[in-house]
Amino acid sequence: MTENDLRDVALRAGRDLEGAPAADVIRWAVETFGERFAIASSMETGLLAHLAGTAAPGVDVLFLDTGYHFAETIGTRDAVGAMYDVNVVTIRADLPDDRLYERDPDLCCRLRKVDPLDAALAPYDAWASGVRRDESPARAVTPVVGWDAKRSMVKVNPIAAWTQAEADAYVAEHGIVRNLLLDDGYPSIGCAPCTRRVEPGADPRSGRWAGTGKTECGLHV
Repeated sequence: MTENDLRDVALRAGRDLEGAPAADVIRWAVETFGERFAIASSMETGLLAHLAGTAAPGVDVLFLDTGYHFAETIGTRDAVGAMYDVNVVTIRADLPDDRLYERDPDLCCRLRKVDPLDAALAPYDAWASGVRRDESPARAVTPVVGWDAKRSMVKVNPIAAWTQAEADAYVAEHGIVRNLLLDDGYPSIGCAPCTRRVEPGADPRSGRWAGTGKTECGLHV
């Protein structure tokens, strides 16, 4: 498909699939794009991988290893690869530990997250994430299927309309793998140097880049 074709597919699917079950959205993506569709996961939980493995066995699940992850996050990745019918692909940012996150966190995120993911997504026409509308104001209008203009790709967000309660219920019902840090005061988990515990009742993402005014790494905006 040409870029214009892909954009038209994305906009039409965004309208047609709004309100559809998440598994149906993933099935649509696999039926439409085949092996040119992949899922990206931060490995906070195995929710998206479980959904994908059930709806589209063998689908690629991309994991960004920034070099700064908590050990618990790497452990979650390993468990997901062992337990679910998906192909976990680890993308490594082979960069020195220069503590750039202290001087320029935006540049650090670009070099260790955005640029490596952009390169890894080059063979695909569409990719999916676990972004939800209730996570932050910047994500409040996330479509179930949309156009990723920055990458000229279709962007699929199968659980965009889910609430935190619905995500938690799915995890509990299916016994989904969870990052152990979720039970240790980290409701939103990124790189270890830039993630802090959050007080009960506080904004779940307030522990990310705390004190910097930064709210997104750049992967989804």
